[in-house]
This record gives sequence, C-alpha cells and structure tokens, in this order.
Amino acid sequence: MNNTTTTFDDILKKSFLNDVMFGNLSVIDILLGLLTAFITGAFIYFIYKQTYKGVLYSPSFNATLLVMTMITCLVIMTISTNVVLSLGMVGALSIVRFRTAIKDPLDVVFMFWAIAAGISSGAGLYFLTFIGAAIIGLVLMLLSKKKHVDTMYLLVVHYTEEASDDVRKELQKLDHTLKSKIMRKNVIEQTSEVRLKIDNTAFMTRLNEIEGVRDVSLVQYNGDYAV
Repeated sequence: MNNTTTTFDDILKKSFLNDVMFGNLSVIDILLGLLTAFITGAFIYFIYKQTYKGVLYSPSFNATLLVMTMITCLVIMTISTNVVLSLGMVGALSIVRFRTAIKDPLDVVFMFWAIAAGISSGAGLYFLTFIGAAIIGLVLMLLSKKKHVDTMYLLVVHYTEEASDDVRKELQKLDHTLKSKIMRKNVIEQTSEVRLKIDNTAFMTRLNEIEGVRDVSLVQYNGDYAV
C-alpha cells in the first residue's frame, strides 16, 4: 500500500510538476517568437494603413495591432510553459472587458488577425504565421482595390422656409435619401444621403445660389449614421 502511494507521488512530481508545470523555454525560442510576432505585426500595420477606407484613420489603433500581436505571443509562451500560470492567466483574462466601440467592422478582422498571429508565433509555428499573414494580406489588398460604383455622402443644407420648394426641386435631380430634417424657427436643417458615381459637386453651387439657402455641406461617410 505504501509502495503504491510512493510510486504515484513520484510519477506526479516527476512527470507533471517537472515536465508540464515548469516546461523549459530557451532564450532563442523567446527571441524567435517575439521577432516573428513583431515582423507579422508590422506587416499587419502596413496592410491596415494601405487598405483603410474609413473617414478618420487612427494611427494609435494601428499601432495597437502591432503591440497586440507581440503581447499575445508572450501570453501563449507563458501558457505553454507553466500550467499554474496559465490557469491563473485564464482566470484573470476572463474578467477583462473591452469597452472601446469598433467604428469599422473591418477593424474586428484586423484585431482577430493580430491575435491569431500572436498565438501562432507564441506556439512556435513561425512558418504558419508568415504564410497565413501573406495570404490574408493579399486578400485584403485585393478587396481594397475593388472599385465602387458610387460613393455615399451626407449633404447638409441650412435654408429658410421660403427656399423649401427650390431646394426640394434641386435635390430631386440627385440620388438622395432624407435622413433628418430639423426646424429651428425660420431655419431648416436637412440632412440627406447622396450617392455620387463621379466626383461632380456642381449641384452644391446651384443649391448655394438659391435665395434663402445659408450654407451647404458635403461629407463622405461609410454608411453608419446616427440620428
């Protein structure tokens, strides 16, 4: 009975504690993993900057993608070498909540790409990391080169009640959709979605020349509109 207990304790200590809980990770493995994560993160940084089609480009978010790749690599290397730390890290990460709103749905793709690249780098799958980055980057570049038939804009016009008919007649010549209309005493603020196939803004001059129109604004946007 004592021999069985002793043998089980020996197996637990030698096989689990020594080989699993505290695995060895050489300096070369650490440097290769971080270097792979950095190169891939820099590639993601470049692809994001080249393919971004939103209204306002955020350099800080792009830099976050590079750093996120390296941090994820560190997390995976830690988990792969120490079971105790991995369990604690999983518990700690489970309570983390990200409250930053994602403005462009494509940003989510880049975030998952950065995390996936960090995971594969930390796991030592360097070839998979580079091949996957090359293919994903190529796909995103091809999609960004696709020509759009038309471009959406927000047209904001401030005018008086007397100019309503003339403004409506001019807008009927455009492919537009009314988004909002606000009346402040004798001043009307009208916001419309306008689709233009070519960069022709001559209609703004015609609107501005209408008696009673105070100002005309045209802003490109990506389709997300909040009233």
